[in-house]
Amino acid sequence: MTTTRFVKLALFGALGLGALSAPASANPTLLFELNTGKVLAHEDAFKRWYPASLTKMMTAYVAFRAIEAGEVALDSPIRMTRTAVNQPPSKMGFKVGQVMRLDNALKMMMIKSANDVAMAIGENIGGTQADFARRMNAEAARLGMTGSHFVNPNGLFAPEQYTTARDMALLVTALRRDFPQYNAWYGIEGLAFGKTRIPNYNLLVGRYPGADGMKTGFVCESGFNLIGTATRNGRTLAAVVLGEKNGLARAEAVAKLLDEGFATTGSGSASIATLAAYGDTQTPTDLRPVVCKPAEAATQSEASTGPKEDRPKSIYQQKLTDPKLVVVSLGGATGPVPKAMIGRAEYADVPVPGWRPDLPPPVFATSAQGG
Repeated sequence: MTTTRFVKLALFGALGLGALSAPASANPTLLFELNTGKVLAHEDAFKRWYPASLTKMMTAYVAFRAIEAGEVALDSPIRMTRTAVNQPPSKMGFKVGQVMRLDNALKMMMIKSANDVAMAIGENIGGTQADFARRMNAEAARLGMTGSHFVNPNGLFAPEQYTTARDMALLVTALRRDFPQYNAWYGIEGLAFGKTRIPNYNLLVGRYPGADGMKTGFVCESGFNLIGTATRNGRTLAAVVLGEKNGLARAEAVAKLLDEGFATTGSGSASIATLAAYGDTQTPTDLRPVVCKPAEAATQSEASTGPKEDRPKSIYQQKLTDPKLVVVSLGGATGPVPKAMIGRAEYADVPVPGWRPDLPPPVFATSAQGG
């Protein structure tokens, strides 16, 4: 029995949670009560992991703090930058210079998991990606997320961007506690952008009883991550699962943890804040060789649910028959310009003209070379 598994089983006994079972996989997991912070189950909770799009929860938190501080408003303009447009999928595919309201941008980022929009939010609020990342890390430190470090607002792979299941639990708690006015956004079943219908990548939403959030994440190096929350009879549980093999596996793993949590009324002294660090807290695991084998890499994405099997289709593979869609759009941004963008010059998205190579350069261009 590994040290982490022993810690987990010992915790079950201390909390009177004999019904809860340790998952067969060794990937990080954590189950806790959102309102009290009490930990119900955990395994490798302090192991560094690549967050992928779970990062966008911190981007949202920094944005909410900026709104609270008066730097921006929900109807502030978020302008697509060149860096944002060049982000790889998942993305909305907007063009440089197109503008949307901040609230619409946040919904696209959280539900569609749009990397381009997340970068635009970061650059508009922070001024630059690097400055926004500094704000992300400052908030992480303030919240006690001692095992996390951020370098970009969308979670695309970077070796120096990592987190832990325990830190993600702290972030979930902070989002729901500090900014409850946005809690309904995490459980949106889908978006309507013009004629395009965009489903939530979180397969629990609309399918698991009581599901009300929160965020998915995937890059090859992290595997399939999911934080799922659900509320029943006034009790809200949150489950963090990192490094599953596909989107269906992560949904079923989170659902299993939530089921076991709702089946018990156990309580104890261990909380997210007081849980002692254990195990390997330094070395992130790279799942690319496992999750994105060369033959499969081209087909892997946030929406992947794994190979087709003969078994009956899981409830989490079924399309919602009548999803409740929230309309989002470009334009309508009549609020204050983000303070970080005030005074910044805006340039048309056209290339700088060059001199024809078959003609001699003009005299002023040659003399300018030497100042």
